Amino acid sequence: MDDKPMQRLSLPLNEDKPSTPPAPPIPDADSGASLEERVIAGLRGVFDPEIPVNIYELGLIYDLKIDPSGAVAIRMTLTSPACPVAGALPSEVQSRVLAVPGVASAKVELVWDPPWEMSRMSEEARLQLGLFD
Repeated sequence: MDDKPMQRLSLPLNEDKPSTPPAPPIPDADSGASLEERVIAGLRGVFDPEIPVNIYELGLIYDLKIDPSGAVAIRMTLTSPACPVAGALPSEVQSRVLAVPGVASAKVELVWDPPWEMSRMSEEARLQLGLFD
């Protein structure tokens, strides 16, 4: 047996991780915001759990269709097929959109083509993450 002292590993504490900002409020139907603007506000309230940026600014929403009856169809992706929230995030998106005043139904389809890449992020997301072109 070796008499050398054991080395300790120093792991970051949870408070060292960036925290997820609180979800912004969704405007109500009387605010003058269109249904599309209200749905986008709802999407901005859903955050990637590993990156403190909302999924809309990350560019994870590939397609958003809203018909006059209030039916919303969303095609979205994740940053990686191995994302640990692949099973939960689409249902969180659906719940958040269904909470928007004026939305009658919401369907969320998870797609992998085209694969997500950092170029899909908005300028706001790049600034939040300290990524500059």
